Amino acid sequence: MKYLFGVLGFIIASPAFAAEGPFFSLRNTEFIVTISFLVFLALLVYLKVPGMIAGMLDKRAEGIRAELAEARALRDEAQTLLASYEKKQRDVQAQADRIVMSAKDEAAKAAVEAKAEIAATMARRLKAAEEQIASARAGAIRDIRNQAITVAVGAAQDMVSAQMTAAKGNSLIDEAIGVVEAKLH
Repeated sequence: MKYLFGVLGFIIASPAFAAEGPFFSLRNTEFIVTISFLVFLALLVYLKVPGMIAGMLDKRAEGIRAELAEARALRDEAQTLLASYEKKQRDVQAQADRIVMSAKDEAAKAAVEAKAEIAATMARRLKAAEEQIASARAGAIRDIRNQAITVAVGAAQDMVSAQMTAAKGNSLIDEAIGVVEAKLH
């Protein structure tokens, strides 16, 4: 530290050597300024200003170190937090992927079940339609038979009434009564 002041004093006093006239004279301003400066430096050293400045610089350096350590701790904490969030994001993404796959599987199963249900419904409707057709066919055949019987009976009645006389009718009645009596007794 003392070496620093010596070098500093030499650098400051060097312009004084370039001045004209005797240097060590109270009329020489450079000499007065140099002496004032040296007294000022001595006063600073006496009042321990360099030590205070060094102490303040040390305190400042220690504060900066503490801030750097705190910044490192905060950075480490932030990195840990970031890693945690990245892991959570990966977990959530994996869960979302599983949900999507499950939904796709369920949709595929529902489609297969719907196709099977549609096929069963179509089969039931086809069977019901076939039964209705068979029933309608049977009804139509019955109606045609009944119509045919009605027409045949009407035609037979017309034919019998055209060929039947009163005497033939009486003889048929008598013959029927005889058959009934024979069967009853």
